[in-house]
Amino acid sequence: MFENIEKVLQRYNQLNSLLTEPEVFNDPKTYTRYIKEKNDIESLALTYQTYKDLDKNIESTKQLLNSGEDDIKLLAKEELQSLEKQKESAENRLKELLLPKDPLDSKNVLLEIRAGAGGEESALFAGDLLKMYLKYAEKKKWRTEILSENTTGMGGYKEIIVLIEGERVYSRLKFESGVHRVQRVPKTEASGRIHTSTATVAILPEAEDVEIDIKTDDLKIDTFRAGGHGGQNVNKLETAIRITHIPTGMVVVCQDERSQYQNRIKAMKIIKSRLLTMNTEKQTSERAQDRRNQVGTGDRSEKIRTYNFPQNRVTDHRINYTAYSLTTILAGDIDEFIDALTSFYRANELAHVISAK
Repeated sequence: MFENIEKVLQRYNQLNSLLTEPEVFNDPKTYTRYIKEKNDIESLALTYQTYKDLDKNIESTKQLLNSGEDDIKLLAKEELQSLEKQKESAENRLKELLLPKDPLDSKNVLLEIRAGAGGEESALFAGDLLKMYLKYAEKKKWRTEILSENTTGMGGYKEIIVLIEGERVYSRLKFESGVHRVQRVPKTEASGRIHTSTATVAILPEAEDVEIDIKTDDLKIDTFRAGGHGGQNVNKLETAIRITHIPTGMVVVCQDERSQYQNRIKAMKIIKSRLLTMNTEKQTSERAQDRRNQVGTGDRSEKIRTYNFPQNRVTDHRINYTAYSLTTILAGDIDEFIDALTSFYRANELAHVISAK
C-alpha cells in the first residue's frame, strides 16, 4: 500500500517543481492541467508526508529511551505515546483517502416513495416517510420540490416523487433505498390490532442533460386533462403529460403543474434520472455486488428497515442497528442511521482496498 502512495508523493513534489518553471507557467493549458492533477492528489500526498515524518520522529524518540538519564526517558516515553497516536490517526486518514470515490455523491436526488403492502395504511406510512425526509432536508438546508404525486382520500400517498437539491445529497441518502416496514395500529383499524405495512423508497441521482441523451423517436408523449382526488377532472385543458420511454417501457405521468410545458419538464427530469440509474448500475455491477454483500442492494424489493410504534423502535436490518427513538427519527433525525450505514460500508470498502494491496 505504502509503495503506491510513495509514488503519489513523488509525483506531487514533481508537480510543485513543474509549476514554478516559466514554460509551464506561460502555457495556460498545461498549467491548468498540472494544477488540477496537484489538487487531486494533494490530500493523499500531504497526509502521507505527515505519516512519514511521524514515523521518523518515533524512531528518534525510541533512541532517547536508551538514554541513561531518567528524566529524558520519562519525557521520551510520554512523547512516544503521543506520536504513536498521531501516526495511527494519519494511517487511518490514508486508508480513507484510498477509498474509491463515488462519482454520484455530489449529485442532487429524486426521492421516490410508493405505497406497498397494506392498502390505505401503507399509503399513510408513505406520507410519514415523506415528512421524515422533508424534515431531514430542512435540517440540512436542502431545497425540495415535488415533481409528481398521487394522493389518497385519507391524505396518504400512492406515489410521490421529490427533487432534493443541496450539498452532497446523494452521499447522505443513497442507502435509504429499499422497503421500509411499519408495525402499528392503523387509523383504519377499529379493533386495535397491530398491522404490518410497507412502503418503498428509491433514491435516484439527478441526471444532467449532458449525461443522458434521449432520442425523440424513443419517446411516446400523450396529453390529457389533469384529474383531482377521486378521479374528477379539474382542468378543462390537456395539461397533464404521460411520457413512455419505448426502449425500456418506462412510463412517467406528471399533472401537478398548470401548464403542459412545466409537466413535460418534470416528466423528462424523472425519466433521465431513472435512465442514469439504470446505466450506472450496469457500469458498476461489480461494485454493486460488493455493496450487496455489505449493506444490501438498495433494491426496492429488499426490506431494509422496520419502524415499530408499540416499542418506539427503529431497526435497520442490513447492519442490525436499533434505536429506541422512533418519534425523533420520524421527525427527521436520521443522521444516526445514515452515519452507521456509511461507517459500515466504509469499513468493508477499506478491508477490500487493503487486501488488494
